[in-house]
Amino acid sequence: MLVRFAATLQKRYGRRVDLDEAIRHLLLRQEKKPEVLDSIIGSVPMISTEELYEERRLDEEKRARRYNT
Repeated sequence: MLVRFAATLQKRYGRRVDLDEAIRHLLLRQEKKPEVLDSIIGSVPMISTEELYEERRLDEEKRARRYNT
């Protein structure tokens, strides 16, 4: 499902979209619909949507510090 969503974004934006960008898009856009994220990460045992949001936030903070953005 994530690959299909990334393909939809690629078609929409007319450029390559990696899976990280697709996840980032889902996290920013789908906060009101966590069931979409749950369907994507449902195959990952023992992780909740809240944990995914927190891990992505931490990753983004690390990236910002590393690249000074």
